[in-house]
This record gives sequence, C-alpha cells and structure tokens, in this order.
Amino acid sequence: MIRAAILPFSALLCVGAAALAVAGCGSGVEVASSATTPSIPTTTGSGTTTPPPASEPIDLTIEANGDFLIHSPVWMRAQQLAGGNGYDFAPMLKMIKPYVEGSDLALCHVETPMTPRPPKGYPVFNTPTALAKAIASTGYDACDTASNHSLDAGQYGIDQTGYALSRNGIKHTGSFRSESASKKITMLEAKGVKVAYLAYTAISNGQAMPHPWSVNWASSGKILADAKRARQQGAQVVVVNLHAGDEYVHAPSALQMKLARALTKSTLITAVIGQHVHVVQPIRRINKKLVVFGEGNTLSNQTAGAGLLPETQDGYLALLRIRVEPDGKAAVRRVDYVPTYVRHPDFTVVPVGWALDKGLSPASEFKASWNRTVGTVGRTTLYAPYRKAKP
Repeated sequence: MIRAAILPFSALLCVGAAALAVAGCGSGVEVASSATTPSIPTTTGSGTTTPPPASEPIDLTIEANGDFLIHSPVWMRAQQLAGGNGYDFAPMLKMIKPYVEGSDLALCHVETPMTPRPPKGYPVFNTPTALAKAIASTGYDACDTASNHSLDAGQYGIDQTGYALSRNGIKHTGSFRSESASKKITMLEAKGVKVAYLAYTAISNGQAMPHPWSVNWASSGKILADAKRARQQGAQVVVVNLHAGDEYVHAPSALQMKLARALTKSTLITAVIGQHVHVVQPIRRINKKLVVFGEGNTLSNQTAGAGLLPETQDGYLALLRIRVEPDGKAAVRRVDYVPTYVRHPDFTVVPVGWALDKGLSPASEFKASWNRTVGTVGRTTLYAPYRKAKP
C-alpha cells in the first residue's frame, strides 16, 4: 500500500463517528487518496464521471489475502504481546508487512466482528478492536467484512466493526451500519486510478438478518448492478471479493464456478478474488480473466493440532498485476502469489519462500507448506509463486 493523506469521511461524521477519508454524505462514493494527485475528471450530462486521459499505461499492484479468523489462542497471544494491557496483533503480521505496505493498494478480509465486548472464539466470535489498529499499521487500505460470521454479534457487531476500521483510516465494505451506507460504493485510488472494491458472501451461519441491507449477499445480478454503478461513478478497475465455497475443500464449488463464469463474462468486472474455505484454492483463467478462488487463512488457530487439515495453516497473498491502458481499459495481466504459513506457537504469518531462502525455522514445515500451496494453486506463465522480499 502506498498510503497518503486521507480526505475527511463526512459520511461517517454525519452519524457522529470519528473517521478518516471519503466523500460527502450524499455522494455515495468513498475515496481513499494515493500519493499521486490525479487530473480533475470530467462529468457528462448523464452524471457519469469520465477519468482524465492518460498518455501511457499505468501499472498497479493490488494485494489481497485470506481470512483474519481470530480464535481465542490468537487473541490471547495478542494480549501477551501487549504485556497484558490490551491486545497487539501487529507483531504477528510484521513479516508480511513489506508486501502489504509495498503494494499500490492492499485489501484484507475480516472474517469476524470486532467490538469492545469481551473477546470470544469459535463458534461465535468477537474479536478485539485492536485488530483494526494492526491492520492499519501493517499497511492495508481497505477490508471486506462480508462472511458467514458477519452476524455473530448481530447489527451491533457490524456497526462496531465498521467504526473500528474507520477510526483507523481503513475503508470497508460487505456489511453495513445503515441502508444508505449499503448503497455507497467503496472507492480507492492509486496513481490516479479509481478502484471500486465490492464484497459479498454466499455463506450464512443461519443467524437472522437484522435488516435486508446489513450484509451483501452474493448473486450475479446484484454484483453486476453494483459494478455498473461503480463504473458510472468513475471506477476504472472493479475488484469483486466473494466469500464462498465448501470448507476445507481445495476445488472450487459449483456455486463458486457459476459466479466466476457470470462475473468474468462482464466487461464491468476487472478481478474476482475470494476466501472462506480455510485452505488455499487455485487461480484459474475463466473467460480470459484470472480468478483467485481462495487465499486460505492468513491468521488463525486452525491447524492439524486442532484436529483439522495441516493445510489450514497455509495461505497466500495474491499480487494482482493490473494494467490500465490510455483508453481506460484495465485488465489483470498476471497474478504473483506469496505462499504464507501461520507459525506456532507465536502465530507469526510467515512468507514461506522468503523464509526458506533465509534458512528460517521450522524449515521442514515451511517446505511442506510451500509444496501444498504451489501444488494446489498452480504455476503457469500467467500465475506463479513469488518469493522475493517485496511485491
């Protein structure tokens, strides 16, 4: 992430929340500014914003990763790292920070609600709001909050999660505090390029929806309609995040495939990424577009020691290499992925290839994790494992 000054977040200030960055209450667009100041766009009579012409292609790297799934051993470790005074999750993410901070934009997936109430682990989660501070200090620009655990603390949990992220300057989408908020497009900006970030879940744990607008539910019709609105509001790149699939199954489910086919057919969608199944899933080319089906777990206590598959400690950071042409057309040219592993007992998220090159321990676990992830995700001229120290 290349972070710069963030504009006032009037949309949240209108309801009394202290927050950073975005457009006014009536605009319907949240914009986080990058270090590059773009030319002033023009607006047509129809209200569609047209980005200024570029003379040369613009290359962006957008980082996206798997679940932040905060089980009780993880938040207890964060409590230890804070010396018993609060919670500090940042040390667990320090090894992946160069990839996150060094990307033009960085996106994360917050699986569980964050509220000031006492923390809880599986099966009904409540995560300390200190996670949002660690997300910000690691360098993320935005997070999605649409998951099967979005409703673990009801509408209160959705509201508090949004407040925690906003207080730390992190944009968010996928679950919402109000009907008006659910209609806003979360828009990011880097190198003068406007990037819309949309997020949906196809999975529920059966809790009642407080309101029809509380969580974005995945359907191709809704997603395409939102993508169209994003384009009308000036988005040159549209990234769709899907929370879907069958838990602990590497192969994409029938629903994942159906959504991927429908979305990649549309010129409205630039990239499709996903999480949920807690093991890594492949990257595949569908309708001439690369789809990142699932990045596994980024931070969790899932492990063979908890009676689960060894690969629940695996994940990867997807580095989407996007080129925006002078005519405004954008495409993912390739995806480099950084295999990661949650090392126990300190819960440090380790970039596996880099760790192997540096001779870090436990080498045998890192090697096994690398082989599992690369064997599942694949290696072609369009996507391949990445082991450099920066994005």
